[in-house]
Amino acid sequence: MRIPRGDLLRSRVVDDPGTTLATALDRRLTGYAVFEPQDTLLLDDETRAVVTFEDGVPTLAYCPDTDRGGADALGDVTGPGPYSVDLYELDRAALAEAHEADDLRIPPGLPAERLTDDRDLVRRTREVAPDERLGNEGTDAVAAFLEDEAGIEAIRERAREEARTRAEEWGLTDALDD
Repeated sequence: MRIPRGDLLRSRVVDDPGTTLATALDRRLTGYAVFEPQDTLLLDDETRAVVTFEDGVPTLAYCPDTDRGGADALGDVTGPGPYSVDLYELDRAALAEAHEADDLRIPPGLPAERLTDDRDLVRRTREVAPDERLGNEGTDAVAAFLEDEAGIEAIRERAREEARTRAEEWGLTDALDD
């Protein structure tokens, strides 16, 4: 994927990449952001992902270091902050060819889902996205959730812990099956 260099709007280290996603959305930015997670910053790793925007809505993702696109590219940089993030503005025509690459396209809310815990940002992004971009986003999100075995196990463990706590509160510890 080849994207011409845009006009740099900001370059920052942020704890939450949602800040950049919200800025792009609020500005209705057409351009791109380059996300580099803490591993890159601290361990001199070379993993980064490019996310493009059209009118503030994320359109595609690509990780040049792993040569993976779409949701996989976001997975390559998902992790705890901080992130070094550069945000660029670029003419829509300069992104037209890149935005034709179906294998790099992402559902509009996916970057906010994967890179931040801001459910409001996910909702706002989906509200702004054109209807034709929302087609199967719900099923993609469900599929991504079901593939996250560690996340599912964490939910199960929290449910078990809550059940133990409630059983103790109600005097039902004899009914628990460890």
